[in-house]
Amino acid sequence: MTKASLSSAGRLRELLEDAQSAVVLTGAGISTESGIPDFRSPGGLWTKFKPIQFEDFLASADARREYWRRRFATLDPMEQAQPNRGHRAVARLVDQGKVSMVVTQNIDGLHQRSGVSDEQVVELHGNATYARCLDCARRHEIMPIRTAFLEDDDLPVCDACGGIVKSATISFGQTMPKDAMAKAEEATLSCDLFLAIGSSLVVYPAAAFPVVAKRNGARLVILNRDPTDLDGHADLVLHDEIGPVLGSATGVN
Repeated sequence: MTKASLSSAGRLRELLEDAQSAVVLTGAGISTESGIPDFRSPGGLWTKFKPIQFEDFLASADARREYWRRRFATLDPMEQAQPNRGHRAVARLVDQGKVSMVVTQNIDGLHQRSGVSDEQVVELHGNATYARCLDCARRHEIMPIRTAFLEDDDLPVCDACGGIVKSATISFGQTMPKDAMAKAEEATLSCDLFLAIGSSLVVYPAAAFPVVAKRNGARLVILNRDPTDLDGHADLVLHDEIGPVLGSATGVN
């Protein structure tokens, strides 16, 4: 790390020491350091293919087949990825009681795999490591779906109710989960420090949370490799690699 980065990490450490109840919002940037591609970046999946709208997924078997083809094309990097230094640093802050809630835009489950309990993770966009029936909400594991699809192009159907099965993620045009949104908002309004990590802060409603926290009196830290439109609102802005900065600030190697 450069001297400037070390100085910024030191300032972040001071803010964390002063905080009583911090909230962390994470975006794709924290997981790219684990080898998971950012779908929105140049060359990412969404720059190559038009996203499949939720209503099209419901209406068309062909759309569902294309959806699952894309899903399985990204499965290996996600399955093979391991929590990195940034994830471990966040987990340590949760374990220490500094961070009350981790709100994530990511769908990879890496925060839970780093040791954060399900109760302290709000997944705004769902989770791609398993699937659910859209009718009865029964959980379905991904690997049996993958095996059947790759062998015979079979679309998954719920064995409990016959409903359509979909990866447990939020697609374009799909309603955001009300319980997750309410939980994230409650945590944001009660925190005294809000850390936005690895997010471009352009996707709403997640991008609104840092502003809500700041207006409610919390200090705001933005850690992202590239500038964001909310940098001017922050008490501390760090344009740097996430793992080294968070690791240095928290003592995680």
